[in-house]
Amino acid sequence: MLQLFLRVERQTTRLALLGAVLMLIVSVSLGFYQVMTRFVFDAPSTWSEVISRSAMIWCVFLGAAAGFRGGFMMSVEVIYKLVPGRRLIWLEGFIAACCAVVLVVLITFGTAMMLRVQNQMLSGLEVSIAWAYAAMPVGASFALVAVLARLLAQAAGQETIGPVVEEVPAVAGEGAMPVTGGPTQDAVAPGKPNDRSERP
Repeated sequence: MLQLFLRVERQTTRLALLGAVLMLIVSVSLGFYQVMTRFVFDAPSTWSEVISRSAMIWCVFLGAAAGFRGGFMMSVEVIYKLVPGRRLIWLEGFIAACCAVVLVVLITFGTAMMLRVQNQMLSGLEVSIAWAYAAMPVGASFALVAVLARLLAQAAGQETIGPVVEEVPAVAGEGAMPVTGGPTQDAVAPGKPNDRSERP
């Protein structure tokens, strides 16, 4: 059951990330088009700015799912250094619970707000502004699935606990340096105590 959920989550997070990339492309392209029409052709577009802004909103909320899944938006290095290794799973659980509360609030009130403004139209377009507000509950739903998947995978021992860190290959005889985002030695598997917890 867990494996099925994790497979579904991988697809949903990939879909959200793809949507975020597409929305970013749309936003940047229309922003460039807006500048060209305004300052080069002296005929400002009335619709491109609205769509560009809405696409950027969708980009942010959809991209949040991948950020939550990798732990990039949840880790604070100092806390991971202070907490003994065997208790890091409880720290991850607390972080996941806080994130889940915020995301549920976004889903609940975002949906209510979307329904409340559905009769309003985007300026310059005959499109309901609810399409822009829909980014909030949709993106938060993707992110909530990602948060739950991250916590369950860590609790089952399938992923290390702590911020995701990549190693940079050694260059010119120097040792490999971890990429900023969290110390590698602080990511431990469930049930494996961190060496710091054994030190006086």
